[in-house]
Amino acid sequence: MKAVFGLGNPGPTYALSRHNVGFQVIDLYRKARRVRRKGRIERDCLVYRDGGLLLCKPLTFMNATGPAVRAVLAAHSLSLDDALVVYDDLDLPLGRMKILAAGGAGTHKGMKSVVGALGTNDVPRMKIGIEIEGRTAAGEAFVLERFTEDEWTRLAPVLETAVDAIDAFRFEGVEAAMTRFNRRDEPGCCA
Repeated sequence: MKAVFGLGNPGPTYALSRHNVGFQVIDLYRKARRVRRKGRIERDCLVYRDGGLLLCKPLTFMNATGPAVRAVLAAHSLSLDDALVVYDDLDLPLGRMKILAAGGAGTHKGMKSVVGALGTNDVPRMKIGIEIEGRTAAGEAFVLERFTEDEWTRLAPVLETAVDAIDAFRFEGVEAAMTRFNRRDEPGCCA
């Protein structure tokens, strides 16, 4: 069994915001892989099950995501190697993706909550870049804004790639996903 946690904020106000990229990846995976089963609320998460995969959307606000992730992992007796956290990253340019087996949380408060609740940085993660060149809005305001049409055009291909990367994680593990999907030909891709 594997679990993928897409981070975001609940409710329609935040539905298409930059900070909800994790939710968007979960929704796209369900659509692309035709996961039709209804979700169930488990431990403050909306969980969709697809065979041996749990697709999870924490129902807490971003900054309090960690306890929900920890509770779902405990309820299903899953190790950290069986989990992947998907979230937006202001340190990556829009349209970039990076998969890591471990690392710090950076400035992302949702990931800080996850790392804090789990007590370790050894949390596999998929970061989706949302930074745009010339941004003037402060980080906290910027992440809660919706993507522009042009930004969606640039983001859509990486979201589709994220679906394939989840399958690689699901069937082969995080190392295989990193090898296949971290593009080494781009500057700064694979820190």
